[in-house]
Amino acid sequence: MNIHEYQAKGLLREFGVPVPDGFAVLSAEDAEAAARKLRGPVWVVKSQIHAGGRGKGKFKEPEAGDKGGVRLARSIEEAADFVRQMLGHTLVTVQTGEAGKQVNRLYIEDGSLIEREFYLSMLVDRETARIAFVVSTEGGMDIEDVAHDSPEKIKTFSVDPATGVMPLHGRTVAEALHLTGDLAKQAEDLTTKLYTAFVAKDMAMLEINPLIVTKDGRLRCLDAKISFDDNAVYRHPDVYRLRDESEEDTKEIEASKYDLAYIALDGTIGCMVNGAGLAMATLDIIQLYGESPANFLDVGGGASEERVTAAFKIITADPNVKGILVNIFGGIMKCDVIARGVIAAVKTVGLEVPLVVRLEGTNVEEGKAIIRSSGLNVIPADDLDDAAQKIVAAVRQT
Repeated sequence: MNIHEYQAKGLLREFGVPVPDGFAVLSAEDAEAAARKLRGPVWVVKSQIHAGGRGKGKFKEPEAGDKGGVRLARSIEEAADFVRQMLGHTLVTVQTGEAGKQVNRLYIEDGSLIEREFYLSMLVDRETARIAFVVSTEGGMDIEDVAHDSPEKIKTFSVDPATGVMPLHGRTVAEALHLTGDLAKQAEDLTTKLYTAFVAKDMAMLEINPLIVTKDGRLRCLDAKISFDDNAVYRHPDVYRLRDESEEDTKEIEASKYDLAYIALDGTIGCMVNGAGLAMATLDIIQLYGESPANFLDVGGGASEERVTAAFKIITADPNVKGILVNIFGGIMKCDVIARGVIAAVKTVGLEVPLVVRLEGTNVEEGKAIIRSSGLNVIPADDLDDAAQKIVAAVRQT
């Protein structure tokens, strides 16, 4: 689960992390009042969407101007004007794709006098099963280029969960950023606070870009991006309340209601599979035969008929889907349950695209018999390779 920048900063502020003062703005009428609460004389107006690259982004609508999604205002009136220009318009960045995202809220914060910019992030390193820090002296909007062109400028290290964060980790951050004296002490303190917040809130990723040194010699988190472990959000109702469903795919929201692992993709073949590994193999083989998957959907090992029906409805709700591949290997999951779920869904929503079904494993013969006797126009497949070839051929014939 992702949250907005202003929400991330509010959460970090609870742990004593230094961030600029600011206020979220949901309407143009609130903009001037929010700006007056801040010191000035410079204000930063930031579009709040779940995507990076806002500063370099461009709005689709001409009336939004051409200054990107992050703008520097030198008066309260100018800050309010920027809010009016951006609010309700569509911002396109390198991470949104061509469709872009509508800006429904903005964040006005105090400007900062910047001496230096750094990059700092934390994530779960699956290779070491530890929380890892990633730091670089090259912060700012071009961090992706640094990772590609100058990887030696990026320092990574992990924290042993048996000891937790220690002073040596803070010193490692300070050394990587070439900080000495009081700034080194601030780096140690910041490292401890960020690690504490990361663990306490079950974060999956925390990115500070840029982390700055101000003209008066203070470390400050100028931007913050946080995502949380979906499997642990239930333990944090305060975090869950920060969820902005307008930033999420409606199909993914519906899938979460049935505990389905669903991710929308850009292809034309909808997939319903049980097991993440089998789902990935299914996506790969569709690509191998020249088409692209429209989604990743794992119904899980013990899905009920209700969940299978919901999964099928979610797939067919995608207008880009030109064909559907159901690929089930029954272990805990029973093939007859899948078959009944598919039939129930088809009878409810109809079937207007080719459907290929491959069943194998527990109760496979019962599942095949249910589908055969249903009278539905279903294309049977013997194995994964056969299923992929058949659905690709069927889609190309439509």
